[in-house]
Amino acid sequence: QVQLVESGGGLVRFGGSLRLSCTASGSIFSIYNMGWYRQAPGKRRELVAAITNSGSTNYADSVKGRFTISRDNAKNTGYLQMNSLKPEDTAVYYCNARLLMDYSDYKDYWGQGTQVTVSS
Repeated sequence: QVQLVESGGGLVRFGGSLRLSCTASGSIFSIYNMGWYRQAPGKRRELVAAITNSGSTNYADSVKGRFTISRDNAKNTGYLQMNSLKPEDTAVYYCNARLLMDYSDYKDYWGQGTQVTVSS
C-alpha cells in the first residue's frame, strides 16, 4: 500500500524549532514534487511551502525566512524545517506529494497530518 507518513510535530515555545518529515512508503518510483499545508481550527487549509522535482521552492509570505523545505530523493522523504516558531503557526500540518508510480503514471497523496503547537 502506497502512503505518505508524517512525523516530527509537537509542542514548542515561541521561537522554538521543529523539523517535519514526510516519507513515501510502498512501491513507488520517486517523489515528483511535494508541498506542505497547514490547517488551524476553524480555518481553511493553506499552502505553506512547496518543492519541485528540480529543487525549486516557494513559500507562503507568512513563513518566508523562517521555514525551509527540502528533500532527500534517496530516502523518498521530504522535510520542513521550521524555525522562529510563532503561536500563529499552530496547526495540523499535512504533506502532499505527486508520486511517480513508474515512468508514466503518477498519483497525488496526502499525509495523515501532524500537530504543531506553539505556546508562549
